[in-house]
Amino acid sequence: MLEIKDLSYSVTDEDGSRREIIKDLSLTVEDRKLLVVTGPNGGGKSTLAKLITGIETPDKGQILLDGQDICGMSITERARLGIGFAFQQPVRFKGIRVYDLLRIASGKKLSPAEACEYLSSVGLCAWDYLYREANSSLSGGELKRIEIATVLARGTRLSVFDEPEAGIDLWSFQNLIKVFEMMRKNIKDSSMVIISHQERILNIADDIAVISDGCLSAYGPREEILPQLLGTDSAMDVCDRLRSTI
Repeated sequence: MLEIKDLSYSVTDEDGSRREIIKDLSLTVEDRKLLVVTGPNGGGKSTLAKLITGIETPDKGQILLDGQDICGMSITERARLGIGFAFQQPVRFKGIRVYDLLRIASGKKLSPAEACEYLSSVGLCAWDYLYREANSSLSGGELKRIEIATVLARGTRLSVFDEPEAGIDLWSFQNLIKVFEMMRKNIKDSSMVIISHQERILNIADDIAVISDGCLSAYGPREEILPQLLGTDSAMDVCDRLRSTI
């Protein structure tokens, strides 16, 4: 279980003043649950993900994983505890094959057949990708799914996805939803946090947390929170976004 208690984080602006990004925020992510964190742009959602994974350090408060405060731990130490993070824009690796990434993520000797299972689970034709480099020759949607495959290979205790829909096309987005639905069905002694304001991702959540201006403005089961969000900036379906540009 992940517990966030009275978490605060601020940055120094160019004029030397301090600006609060996260303000005394508290919430809990239960085991075997999918929490979707949503809210207006600039509200602090991605910052929260970075605080959980150790990219940023809070000013005060606690982040507890199974009762252990991880605030003083490095990114590497948190990864060893089983925290996985998928960026908005997946990292590209020149000279490193997809197969190598999966073997590194799994932390064990991984056969090509086993690696192909992870790629197939995220909707990729496995043998077409296994020995390709994870570089700019792959599309954003392909890289996104390969990154998710590495998370699956790791068997993480807590998986954090920061706006996984960013920069991908509609077809890739539809397949991404299927991947998350599969992960949600197969979730065991772990939990997931997805940062998103897309309605279709909100629809597969167990719980929804709304962060606005650095504060937790709503938190609870999807059935209670989602009806309050529909039609607002916090929940925008990707299809509606596409229609508005046509």
